[in-house]
Amino acid sequence: MEVLLDTFDINIDTFYKKVGSNVKKLREKKGFSQLQLAHAIGHNSVGHIAKAELYKYNKRFSLEQLYKISLVLEVDIKEFFD
Repeated sequence: MEVLLDTFDINIDTFYKKVGSNVKKLREKKGFSQLQLAHAIGHNSVGHIAKAELYKYNKRFSLEQLYKISLVLEVDIKEFFD
């Protein structure tokens, strides 16, 4: 059981890194700065955006944030998971 949980942790880390990387790529492609995106989804600073894009300190985007980001960037939310 412990081996299974270790594998899950590795897979979930990879998943969050991929989502963050995809958000960053799409944000840059659409010409948004981290600050512009942060403000557009209701944040006052870039801190969370910057950390979640890199999955730094285990910061990640919530489903609500991904939904808002998809609306701001005018992309299908599934693009974050591809």
